[in-house]
Amino acid sequence: MDTKELLTVTNAEYVRDYTLRIRFSDGVEKLFDFSGELTKGICRKLQDLDYFKKFTLDPFTIDWNNEIGFAPEYLYENGVLV
Repeated sequence: MDTKELLTVTNAEYVRDYTLRIRFSDGVEKLFDFSGELTKGICRKLQDLDYFKKFTLDPFTIDWNNEIGFAPEYLYENGVLV
């Protein structure tokens, strides 16, 4: 990926448990398991699976109720290639 290009999330789908399938602006798709994030600060809200499933996309990344978001670079670096 060209480092001058801004990495964004272009699509996300719920898979199972706390895992999402995420497509990035460079076309790469990764699985990200959020279960390791559920005990950290405001991310505790994501323990509620119904809340977790109600994510949306903002112009850059995945968003939960304008409260919780993760940098696309973090999701990219820590996700598992599909």
